[in-house]
Amino acid sequence: MKRVALVASAITLALSVSVADAKVSKEEAAKLGTELTPLGGLKAGNKDGSIPAWNGGITTPPKGYTEGDFHPDPFPEDKPLFTITSKNYKEYADNLSEGQVKLFETYPETFKMPVYPSRRTASNPEWIYDAAKVNAMNAELVEGGNGVKNASKAVPFPIPQNGLEVIWNHLLRYRGQGVRRFGGQAAPTASGDYTIIGFDDVLMVKYSQKDATPETLFEENMLFKFKQKVTVPARLAGTALLVYETMDQVKQPRQAWTYNTGQRRVRRAPNVAYDAPGTASDGLRTSDDLDMFNGAPDRYNWELKGKKEMYVAYNNYKLHSNDVKYDDILKPGHINPDLTRYEKHRVWVVEATLKEGLRHVYEKRVFYIDEDSWQIQVADMYDNRGELYRVNVAYGVNYYEIPTHWSTLDVNHDLNARRYLAVGLDNEEKMYEFDIELNDIEFTPQALRREGRR
Repeated sequence: MKRVALVASAITLALSVSVADAKVSKEEAAKLGTELTPLGGLKAGNKDGSIPAWNGGITTPPKGYTEGDFHPDPFPEDKPLFTITSKNYKEYADNLSEGQVKLFETYPETFKMPVYPSRRTASNPEWIYDAAKVNAMNAELVEGGNGVKNASKAVPFPIPQNGLEVIWNHLLRYRGQGVRRFGGQAAPTASGDYTIIGFDDVLMVKYSQKDATPETLFEENMLFKFKQKVTVPARLAGTALLVYETMDQVKQPRQAWTYNTGQRRVRRAPNVAYDAPGTASDGLRTSDDLDMFNGAPDRYNWELKGKKEMYVAYNNYKLHSNDVKYDDILKPGHINPDLTRYEKHRVWVVEATLKEGLRHVYEKRVFYIDEDSWQIQVADMYDNRGELYRVNVAYGVNYYEIPTHWSTLDVNHDLNARRYLAVGLDNEEKMYEFDIELNDIEFTPQALRREGRR
């Protein structure tokens, strides 16, 4: 990587520790909530004040908000401090990823980043903070790093000591106990034409249940269950997917099933993983690109490079608004930058390199992970020639009713095709449901068949 500025003295941790040494001492864990945020970010701001101190994030919704509404902008009076464009991006290169730089170079006339005051809005419930401190003193990676044990509810490694722990924090960050998402994705052509692929997603997070314990999770060996049904267009409607993600992937790898409306059959889907093409993605993302990264990390070596101050898409309430239509968002080459908001935040930098003898379309991946929420904000992907191939960007907001920081839209840019895939379009749908009660009987192959036929 070029010009990666390490900014946190906390990265004096031994980056080469073995996975068995993941636990931290009681004294180290006591820093959570004092000099560190309850989830492990540096609580203080930076030297020049461009990154403020974390003061708890958003804990009270804006006035007038009712659960079920789209989330109004808590900072409607904020104006851009400046805008990064193809004409001045080199002045800010130390605070950009290589992929972000490439977007300026690929779309010099249209791509830009409006930079706003930084607002550290990420927050979680207090019981999640309590669990994070317990996890810090107990959590460990399983053999080879392909799973987690002795942890529940919150991120397992709030004081991470290696790159795999950081990635598992992203995978297990709190996003509620059960959520139903309405919306979809689109892959505009070079001219800007697109078709909406609509989804009805349901996610039951076993790991994040309020009564979850490391013992019950170990016994059941289940992190989450995910079910997805295509709703539009008509030619794809009813196609469905079911995924079981396991706690210890050595003991039991991911299980997946698909329902095909033409065959009216449920089949095992062992290829819903790694670099298999994502559902109806027009070949613009891999299965493990979903949610910026998901699934087993076993094909890569993971290196924690340190921390970096970086301009990332944060507090994107304008992009999230139901006053905005898909036509307003989806433009040729990239989404409408006038609807985006960038801020300077500290991110963990993790580099993943493909293990010798294993296969993946990405030879190297570099992830930039928000220190306050453990959300991957940017991911740069390189092909087997060492060339930048894809750049993925997460546009985050705080969902007040949980609360949690999560993306409202993920955009996968394919630099070779000069196209992108926008995942999570929901502006013309109803808002996510975070308060639904789910049970295991809804997540079976038989249930998948029944729902696919409706």
